[in-house]
Amino acid sequence: MTPFNNPVLDNIIQELPKMTEDLRDYREIILANLAMLGETPAPTFKEERRVKFLLDRFTELGLSNASMDEVGNGIGVLEGTEAKRNILIVAHADTIGEHHANHNFTITPDEVIGHGVADNSLGIAVLASLPYIMQELGIKLKSNLILMGGTRSLGRGNLEGLRFFLANSKLPVHFGLCMEGVKLGRLSHSSIGMLRGDITCSIPEEYDFSRFGSSSAILTLNEVINKINDIRLPKRPKSSIVMGSISGGGTYNNIAKKAKLKFEIRSESGELTREIGNRFEEIVTESSSVHGDEVKLDIFARREPGGIPFSHPYVKCARTILSSLGVEPRLAPSISELAAFIDYEIPALTLGITAGDHLNENNERIEIEPMYKGIAQIIGTIKAIDGGCCEQD
Repeated sequence: MTPFNNPVLDNIIQELPKMTEDLRDYREIILANLAMLGETPAPTFKEERRVKFLLDRFTELGLSNASMDEVGNGIGVLEGTEAKRNILIVAHADTIGEHHANHNFTITPDEVIGHGVADNSLGIAVLASLPYIMQELGIKLKSNLILMGGTRSLGRGNLEGLRFFLANSKLPVHFGLCMEGVKLGRLSHSSIGMLRGDITCSIPEEYDFSRFGSSSAILTLNEVINKINDIRLPKRPKSSIVMGSISGGGTYNNIAKKAKLKFEIRSESGELTREIGNRFEEIVTESSSVHGDEVKLDIFARREPGGIPFSHPYVKCARTILSSLGVEPRLAPSISELAAFIDYEIPALTLGITAGDHLNENNERIEIEPMYKGIAQIIGTIKAIDGGCCEQD
């Protein structure tokens, strides 16, 4: 019996071993969708070709309302027998990287290697395959299952696709489920506070190099970084400053006239996140006035802390399903699509599908074998929602 003695969930748990084995029969269709979708470039704001392929799959499988909305999201509805509950399954369609990056995949018996395969080509491929798999397995839901390839999720996209859908959908969303390619065992039910942005330093074209001060945008940016490092962060609530990328200059013998820092501020406290952001503004203003360089702060993405509690039935069901598959749940907060559901107070989780590594590198990799458990977990969780196991009393 499951920890909270739910007969419906018990039946789902008993079905999972056979389901995991049966999913091996769909290896080729999953990998075919993965190759076709993943080898179609989809940098943020340029996801249209990938979304059109996804919609072709939805149309072939007879999903209703298969269409692209005003911001480019690809949406299809697998109608339930009762349609009293709407479950939104979302995988972000965009990948990190430029349109001209090498998107060719290498598929072996054990793994798939290629740009964006884990984040998040596998997620969108499973989304495309899910209606076919459920049909072949004879799974019929009472609830409507809304499948969405979300656009404008990463970086400056700031979850715009999902936010737009939640703000404008005529179908009320009762539960959300976000699918990420990696890692199997990932279970996120909450979001942390976050500010994401750039600090850019530029030397004016007519810079007086005889004046006191910096003569390089890189040196100015270095001083900004040193001041950021001096910001004291408390142990509680947990907080961090992530300096993700530094770029500047062009060659050996020319003074760097531009430099950029890409950063994220993260904290369990929304108030502390904002306080650190205010400190960044002070540092930028001070540096700009001292050196005469143009130092600008551009914060383009924000998240507020929140989510459903660890004790929520939805979280309990997902943990139980993972454990029954022999996978240890790894609970960690998320700043991905989950944050949009939280803003609209919709119970939601983020789940990973398989093992993988080298994220955001050209040799990004996923393992094939664990994905059967990952997809079984997704289907089991959908069935648990559909069976009423995840309702809060």
